[in-house]
Amino acid sequence: MPGAGGAVPPGRLRAVLAGQRVRVLRGDLLEPAAGRRFDLIVCNPPYVPSPHRLPPRRGAAVAWDAGPDGRAVLDRVCDGAAGLLRPSGVLLLVHSALSGVEPTIERLERAGLRASVVRRASVPFGPVLRSRTEWLERRGLIAPGQREEELVIVRAHRP
Repeated sequence: MPGAGGAVPPGRLRAVLAGQRVRVLRGDLLEPAAGRRFDLIVCNPPYVPSPHRLPPRRGAAVAWDAGPDGRAVLDRVCDGAAGLLRPSGVLLLVHSALSGVEPTIERLERAGLRASVVRRASVPFGPVLRSRTEWLERRGLIAPGQREEELVIVRAHRP
């Protein structure tokens, strides 16, 4: 993603500290991986619904803001992941249920993957969601007074 280059050095450092050989690629979402195939893709994309029509191109909010429905990046991952996985390859994707779990499952399956939620956890709103509670309530994305979100891990595999 544009502006997301801050994740590259920490990712490389963690791999070195863990004694692992890793090639870290930087670019626009799936673009740097074009033409490659993977056994495992782990993805924690921006998924927080935002009052702004388009996701930001720079700044800290690049890490969480994902358009009014929270799907600006999720949909791109769902649509492109199958082409990056080897047969039997697995995608692990984390996001908030506020962004819609069923659309994720449906998109992954339309792309040729078998998908299901393998983990759910309710967590208190962090600072970003707390700052948007009125907007989220007006949009009907949360119930009045709701102050927890459900995070999900979706596992999708290529048959």
